[in-house]
Amino acid sequence: MLKTTGYAADSATSSLKPFEFERRDLRPHDVLIDILYCGICHSDLHMARNEWKNTVYPIVPGHEILGKVSKMGNEVTAFKEGDLVAVGCISDSCRTCPSCRDHLEQYCEKEFTLVFNARDRQTNAVNYGGFSNQIVIEDQFVLHVPKKFQKRDLPAVAPLLCAGITVYSPLKNWKVGKDSKVGIVGLGGLGHMAIQLAHAMGAHVVLFTTSLNKAEDAKKLGADEIVLSKDSEAMKKHNNSFDFILSTVAAPYDLNPFLDLLKLDATLCLVGLPASPHPALRADALIGKRRRLAGSLIGGIKETQELLDFCADMGILAQIEQIPPDRINEAFERMLKNDVKYRFVIDMAPLKKH
Repeated sequence: MLKTTGYAADSATSSLKPFEFERRDLRPHDVLIDILYCGICHSDLHMARNEWKNTVYPIVPGHEILGKVSKMGNEVTAFKEGDLVAVGCISDSCRTCPSCRDHLEQYCEKEFTLVFNARDRQTNAVNYGGFSNQIVIEDQFVLHVPKKFQKRDLPAVAPLLCAGITVYSPLKNWKVGKDSKVGIVGLGGLGHMAIQLAHAMGAHVVLFTTSLNKAEDAKKLGADEIVLSKDSEAMKKHNNSFDFILSTVAAPYDLNPFLDLLKLDATLCLVGLPASPHPALRADALIGKRRRLAGSLIGGIKETQELLDFCADMGILAQIEQIPPDRINEAFERMLKNDVKYRFVIDMAPLKKH
């Protein structure tokens, strides 16, 4: 077993604190990764505080992982020691269902195995995540970090593994391109990636926000227009005009005004997962224009590699605030206040000293 240092929560109300634990010995197809950086996602906070009512304690969160290969199992051929690699949300899946065979492991019919707070399919042991100095992952679920990224860019690459792929997958699935008018609801960790990606795909991008204090940021990221969603008249000016709207907000709110903005056969897609339901939908908002309300969940391994390559080619990075591990709890509290532009990333270097 491999002695590992990380940060864990012991209960829904406790702070994360240093935690010593063991990673499994390498299996033939395993890769041991020394973690350099790990992003902090709202899902980490939800899980640590048991807001989805499925947390197993102690919990080591973290699923936006960037690191360097330090050792491999004897049947690994796609990686070598020293390679820069990345790991996202998925550490395993059944690999045999139609979704898995179609490289859509996130929709595995037997449920994919999350990098943390999920049970290893072979041993039934609970997985610990990327808020740690190292991790063991099977090679099929490890991603190559493109060489086009500069060394100084690496901390800002980590959030692509969740924030990036979560918005890239629906933008690609609904064929966003140069003739598309696309709305992005919310400017946070997900929203700031969605604006950049939709802009790079050639779309006309409109940000919907409840506050205009981030308007300049949105324009710099690639938004062509900013609409205050609380202004009903400003909203109505865009009725029946959008090809696609992506909601990144992880809180309940009235979706009906956004459905009214969609063209015939257009889609409002949710990627934010609130702890309580959205208000009721108006049936006429859907029926009148054959509109669709849909959802999307992260992305598969193949698609996540495609995202990394696309971002490297287009020069797209997350906007981050880098912190040491002993400031994770402070970061959680600031996230609740939306006090970050736009993703915290943990520098794991201090854990190397333990």
